[in-house]
Amino acid sequence: MNKSYIIVPLIALGIFGFLHNDFSKKDAIKQAAEHAAEVAAKQLKADEKAEAERLSKEEAAKRTAEREAVAAKKIADRDAKWKASGDEIAQYDAEAQATADTHQAKINELELKLGALRKDRETLKQETYDGLKAVESARIAKRNAELQVQRMAQMVTQKAETSVLVKKPILPPPPPPQGRR
Repeated sequence: MNKSYIIVPLIALGIFGFLHNDFSKKDAIKQAAEHAAEVAAKQLKADEKAEAERLSKEEAAKRTAEREAVAAKKIADRDAKWKASGDEIAQYDAEAQATADTHQAKINELELKLGALRKDRETLKQETYDGLKAVESARIAKRNAELQVQRMAQMVTQKAETSVLVKKPILPPPPPPQGRR
């Protein structure tokens, strides 16, 4: 019986070793398959992620291009409106400048006429003043002449009154009438 204690465990060890070896190979194959499946799954996820990133980048680039196109269109429209407004203002300015030049020429002409009219008015005022002065001088001369005439008349009257030649002779009273009594 002694031998059976060694043989049975050796046989059991051999069977166990055979089964362990077989199980280890199957397990290694299974783990390799699982590992390959995990790697494949990771690769698939990485590929899907890369594809999603590529699509999102393409979509973002597309949206960016659209935004840039819209922004460029807005800028172009704004520049066109700005240029049109500037042209309109320049045209209005040119028209206003032409009108201003016309009015300035008319103003200059009217100022010349006004200057001539003022000069004529001053001349007329001076002539009127001179005429009034002459009339007043004539009135003063007339009044002086009348006063002179009056003074002379008074002097002559005074001389005549005091003169012997002008005195009335004293006449005798008239004779009484004879006839009727």
